Amino acid sequence: MQNRTHTCNDLRLSDAGKEVRLSGWMENVREVGGNLAFVVLRDFYGTTQLVIEDEKLLQIVAGLNKESVISVTGVVRERDNKNPKMATGDIEVVPSQVEVLGKCRYNALPFQINRSREADESLRLKYRYLDLRNPEVKKQIIMRSQVVAALRSAMIDEGFLEITTPILTASSPEGARDYLVPARKHPGKFYALPQAPQQFKQLLMASGFDRYFQIAPCFRDEDARGDRSPGEFYQLDMEMAFASQEDVFAVLERVLPPIFAKYGTYHRASEAPFQRIPYLEAMETYGSDKPDLRIDLRVQDVTELMDGCGFGPFEGQRVKAVKVTDFTGTRKQIDKLCADVEVISGNKVYWFKVDEKGEIAGGIAKFLQERKEKVISELNLTPNTLVGLTAGKLLAAQKTAGVLIKQLGLICDNHIDREKYEFCWIVDFPMYEIGEESGELEFCHNPFSMPNGGLEILRKAHSDEVDPLTITAFQYDLVCNGVELSSGAVRNHDPEIMVEAFSLVRLGEEDVKAKFPAMYNAFCYGAPPHAGIAPGVDRMIMLLAGVDTIREVIPFPMNKNAQDLMMDAPSTVEQKQLDELHIALVPVE
Repeated sequence: MQNRTHTCNDLRLSDAGKEVRLSGWMENVREVGGNLAFVVLRDFYGTTQLVIEDEKLLQIVAGLNKESVISVTGVVRERDNKNPKMATGDIEVVPSQVEVLGKCRYNALPFQINRSREADESLRLKYRYLDLRNPEVKKQIIMRSQVVAALRSAMIDEGFLEITTPILTASSPEGARDYLVPARKHPGKFYALPQAPQQFKQLLMASGFDRYFQIAPCFRDEDARGDRSPGEFYQLDMEMAFASQEDVFAVLERVLPPIFAKYGTYHRASEAPFQRIPYLEAMETYGSDKPDLRIDLRVQDVTELMDGCGFGPFEGQRVKAVKVTDFTGTRKQIDKLCADVEVISGNKVYWFKVDEKGEIAGGIAKFLQERKEKVISELNLTPNTLVGLTAGKLLAAQKTAGVLIKQLGLICDNHIDREKYEFCWIVDFPMYEIGEESGELEFCHNPFSMPNGGLEILRKAHSDEVDPLTITAFQYDLVCNGVELSSGAVRNHDPEIMVEAFSLVRLGEEDVKAKFPAMYNAFCYGAPPHAGIAPGVDRMIMLLAGVDTIREVIPFPMNKNAQDLMMDAPSTVEQKQLDELHIALVPVE
């Protein structure tokens, strides 16, 4: 190996007496008495202690800043004060030669390398190349590489063919904002970076390929969240011809559990088959379409039970309850819990509890005294039980109860099994919904999904025999520990059904032909039934690593404002570049 015979993690007591050459970064230097120095040398693999006993070499080392890169030649010897925390802690190397390979020209670092995770995030992102020198940060990226390799191997073993699809493509209504790329040779026209390879993978099925996958880069101009990176992300994109929903489930139920069990922070993962939960049931039982099944709490409808109790916020509303047995929290903790849920959901949480004597107390208890026996009986309440209550229109009451369950899972160790990965499928999503901004009928999930009931159910919706909002689709989400890993669907491969589905959202046949010309025409030449899914790789690694933010598992992430602080992107460009692209910048008022 160039500049070294061993890595900084190789040497053991059996190597004592050998002459070796090591190269790496000076992590720490400690001088003793002016004629002796201890240096910790770090490379990608680990650390080794050097003992500088030669005066000339000591002058070289003393003149260097920490994080300088050096190469040393020396003899391995047994260490007097062994360090069991180091893999190489039984030995040290006494250099006879030190060569400076790369000086660190700054006396002060922006943060201590081994404590970089304690630094401000903006500093970490600006100096990401220093942040990645921290072994604890680096190991997430190493694991990412290992997991991607394992996913690729498993998919190939399942008979899938890896095919890459275009990055420059046409703008398509996938549900998020496109990143647009001006076309120099076609003034006034734009490419778009793909939000997903959706159309291309369906076209591969129409082309006669049977099983496709790729670790696909996807681009969406979205705001950041803890589990979503702005700009770009990666997904395990897959599609199968002549396949049903169950065929897709079977593949991922074979591929994912071994990987989660091997690489995950927790070494237990759900076994096949994963639990299947219809969307409406998930919302009613868990208050969420991405339930964390490690938490044993459930939502109960108490609308009738609370009717007429005299508590204003319940009047004329749907009321949901979450009961927590053996609750030991204080009033202060309950108040914080309610405040946290309100911040997240935008809706209030109300509460009462059953005390040690079996009496209803606290919160809204005074409104329930006249019916306390009925409340205790119908909810099967026992002493030391907390009951959280949410109210509002159905969906608001459900979602707030779901947030309450998630927050309770954070503080109630007796109601969650943290040390496992619990998967489930959410199935039977609504095909359509009323858009929050438009107030009109829109696709709920993927517009290319097959409706449950096919062409017939769509025609009935057109003739007002069926409410479009009651139509479900062969759409499904894979959820793990309350995190949505992926969405997928059985695809709509019939042009007639496609036109009928789009017409319900005010897009006619000519619109479909114009927006999706390749797919529409390809399906007119005969396409097989096909289905697919695309688990998010970044979210998967985040779950496996047990970290709270997705930026920890991306080598060079953007910040929450979609800025790359290290490369100073986005940035201004020269006027010449804009002129070539026929772009004029207009000041924003």
